[in-house]
Amino acid sequence: MKTRRLFYEDVYIQEFEAIVLSCEEKDGKYHVILNATAFYPEGGGQPADKGMIDNIPVADVQYIDGELCHIMESPLEEGAQVVGKIDWNWRFDLMQQHSGEHIVSGMIHEKYGYENVGFHMGEEIITIDLSGMLTWQQVQEIEKKVNYYIWMNQQVNIFYPDERQRKFIPYRSKKELTGEIRLVEFPGADLCACCGLHVTHASQIGLVKILSCKKFRDGVRMEMLSGKRALDYLSGSTEQNSQIAVSLSVKENETKEAVQRLLDEVYDLKGQLAQEKQKSFEAKAASFAGKGNVLLIEDTMEAAEVRKCTDSILNTCGGIAALFAGNDTDGYKYAIGERNGDIKELVKKVNKELNGRGGGKPFFAQGSVKAAGKQIKALFCDFISE
Repeated sequence: MKTRRLFYEDVYIQEFEAIVLSCEEKDGKYHVILNATAFYPEGGGQPADKGMIDNIPVADVQYIDGELCHIMESPLEEGAQVVGKIDWNWRFDLMQQHSGEHIVSGMIHEKYGYENVGFHMGEEIITIDLSGMLTWQQVQEIEKKVNYYIWMNQQVNIFYPDERQRKFIPYRSKKELTGEIRLVEFPGADLCACCGLHVTHASQIGLVKILSCKKFRDGVRMEMLSGKRALDYLSGSTEQNSQIAVSLSVKENETKEAVQRLLDEVYDLKGQLAQEKQKSFEAKAASFAGKGNVLLIEDTMEAAEVRKCTDSILNTCGGIAALFAGNDTDGYKYAIGERNGDIKELVKKVNKELNGRGGGKPFFAQGSVKAAGKQIKALFCDFISE
């Protein structure tokens, strides 16, 4: 490789000088190779660095054909001396996320023997896929252990063992590795083959917050945050909880109970409302007793309410009951039924002529139409009495 990788010599380099070795145009962009760089290329699960070279934005950084390429929108002159500046906030955030992930994965591997089989470092959330199941209580125990380790401020060791040494080092890796292997060690927590960038001392991670742990394939998928991302998340959650407490007129440590009381009240009110609506459906049904076939066009109702009202009318009318609820602008939800009858052909006709979709059983169907009320009335006028 032509490029000296300054990011491996000092992970905290933010600005550097270099010589442009080559600059080639490819697919409308410029692939620039320098004699030295602090820009980390995408690899090891870590996204590429962002930043500028001579005040020109670096769009991406990749290993291409064995060389470290800076992909840029504008060209740089071959042989020129340039100044590169990386986006340090972006870089340090990724270092915090990556290092936090190593400690979490290492401690889970040590305690439960699970492998990290998938890792994604997104701009908002970090996900880890593990090969076994974990309960939320186990996840919380790991989180406490990880943060205690961070506070102890262990120094991170990065080294390149030779082939003989590797036989006696129990490092984590997703696949068999050959050639030069870079090992990243968080003493007492993790030892893993990795080409990514990490903090030099564990305390620089700040903290780790595990957000969720859900079943995924044969194991679990865990969502987590480290460092500033974790702090921002907790600060935002605290602010939201404070606002909820003010709205509910309770103390901030009482919001859970207050919300549960509110949900219980809402549940009771919904039950009472459902009972009142059912009474109104039954009253409406009583007005159609013995009418035979019935068509109703009502204001907007929920699909479940359309079904329940139609079912009530079927108990009294003695024929087909068709209820359409909605308006000419948004369309109508419908329910059509006939006790012990067969309305399949009628439903097909409704869907075809009223631009509708829906279906169900031979004696009862639900769906929706995009049509005007007068079109609905015209379709049913021959055999339904309003």
